[in-house]
Formats: sequence, structure tokens, C-alpha cells
Amino acid sequence: MHMADALLSPGVGGGLYAASAAAVVYSAKRVQKDEPGQGKAPLMAVSGAMVFAAQMVNFTIPGTGSSGHIAGGILLAALLGPSAGLLALSAVLVIQCLCFADGGLLALGCNIFNIAVIPCLVVYPLFFKPILSAPPAGNIPAKRTGAAPAGSVSAKRIWAASVVSAIIALQLGSFGVVLETTASGIIELPFAAFALLMQPIHLAIGVVEGLVTAAILAFVHAARPGMLAPLEAAAEGPSKSIKPVIIAFAVIAAITAAGLSLLASANPDGLEWSIARTAGTDEPTASNPVVSFFTTTHDRLPFMPDYDFKAGDGAGTPVAGIIGAALVFVLAGASALIIRLYKRRRTRREKE
Repeated sequence: MHMADALLSPGVGGGLYAASAAAVVYSAKRVQKDEPGQGKAPLMAVSGAMVFAAQMVNFTIPGTGSSGHIAGGILLAALLGPSAGLLALSAVLVIQCLCFADGGLLALGCNIFNIAVIPCLVVYPLFFKPILSAPPAGNIPAKRTGAAPAGSVSAKRIWAASVVSAIIALQLGSFGVVLETTASGIIELPFAAFALLMQPIHLAIGVVEGLVTAAILAFVHAARPGMLAPLEAAAEGPSKSIKPVIIAFAVIAAITAAGLSLLASANPDGLEWSIARTAGTDEPTASNPVVSFFTTTHDRLPFMPDYDFKAGDGAGTPVAGIIGAALVFVLAGASALIIRLYKRRRTRREKE
């Protein structure tokens, strides 16, 4: 669902840059103000690296000739909180764009908005969190029924919240792509025909993402109860270390980047597939001089375009995966550390 520059007009691309930048600034302030920094930096770093690696593994959508990959917005929002999740996923998208030519430079604002802002700041608070923290049916006292207390997390609610939220996030994000492309008017893509291809294919991708998200969150909940929902009482027992979760995520990121990425489907992703069937090509070219400037500039930046060496034979994919995951680890972790340092300095000034 990463948009290319050729799909966008400068006005639409610039407008979504502004919207995404505002969301990133807002999220940074929320992390500084409301969300504790202790332990956040390593978790942001390693979970961002894991999502980067996971996005390299495209899976085939049977019967379509298309493929998809998880986006990770709901997963990161559930693990880190919506604001920190947005920052971590933005780090993934920036590294993908600048280092591997995955998503255009002019389109970076759109990609952050569709893939990160929508799931983290819209879908997570409106759907995931209410489903996850919903009280037992009928609000019957837990002592009489044996049910989990209100605000606790059950396995069923983890799976329900994950699948429902991932589907909604992918549907809204893919529809955002349709709206932004149509509003740009750069290539001939009839709105109805484009939407009728984009929405069903991303529904299938959303189901897979929901199941993957649920499996990871169920593991996290088992390893460290209370990590997924602030409503879940930490006073029920001593707080568990998040080190097992961090180690597990690091192992998953390394295995996925260096090994599973080689198994990625060669089929076009849902966006490319939809464009090809609507416009007759999966690689539209830009005629606008401003868009052409961004495209030409972007072509010079990546050191491993399409996650491979320049030979393009696929031999560089594991190397690209490891390098990319490491870069996301550094960028996401550094973002958390900078916010924490700024918070400490501000606290000192207020005390003086």
C-alpha cells in the first residue's frame, strides 16, 4: 500500500505531508507528556525493527495474482500506545523510503498518514481499545460468574480486537489511497473501478494482518500480563520484566529479515495489482515537472533499491533486511531517547 510519487499531485502530496507532520509532532508531545519513557526506547526500537522485517514478507492472495504484507499499525499501537506506535511506524516508513525506494519521496506524507496515522490515532482508540477493555457481557460481577473483571484482557478479546481493527485500518488506509490518487488526477483511474479492486484485496490482507497481530499480542499478554491495556491491574502481582518480549522480538526480526524475506511472494502488492487492472500498468509515470523532480531526486537516494544489490538478482535481500531493521532500530530508539531526555530537562527546569 506504499504509494509512488507518480500517483500524486504536489498539492495532495504536500497537504498530506503537513497532516502527517502534525500527527508526528502531536504524538511526540503525547509521548513526552503522558506516556512513561522508562523501557519505551528499547521496546520502540525492537518492535519497529520487527515490523520493518515483517513488511518485507509479501504473502500471496490465493486466486488473485496479488500479494500483501502486514502494515503493523495496530500491533505497534497495542504494544507501545498509539503515540509511540505512530513514531515507531513512521521510522519504518522513512527508512523504507530513503534507503530502499519503497514508497515515493513526495508520497511519504501520504504513506505515513494511510499506514500509520489512521491505525494508531483513529482505529486504535475507536475500535481496538474499546473491544479489548470491554466489560464482561451483562456486567455481571466477576465473583458470581468466574468471569474476568472489567478492564482485564481475555484471549478472545485480543483476537477480536486485533482482527476487527486490522481489517478496519486496512480498509480506511486503502480507501485513503483511492481518494488521494483520485484527487490528484495524475493518472486515469476511475474512482469506482479503482475502489472496487482496492477494498476487497485489502480486506483479505487485513484478515491475515489481524491474525498475525493477534498471535503476537497473545504471546505478549502471556509473557507480561498488563502490557496491552492500562486498565489491567498491575497490582495483582509483581511487575514482570519486558526483557523476554524484547529478546523474542529481536529474534523474530532477525529471522524474518535474514531468512523469511527470501520467501516473499513475487506477485505485485494490492495497490500495484489494483492499478494494473484499472489503468493497464503497475508503474505509472509522472508528467508533472514537480512530481518528476521528486521522482528523480528519490531515485538517487536509496543505496539498495527494492531491497537488493544493484544486480537485482535477489541475493541482497537478507542483507537489506538486516541493514534496514538495524536502521529502524536506531531511528525509533533514538526518537524515544530524545523525547525522554527532553522530558527530563523540562522537568528539571520546572523544579528550579
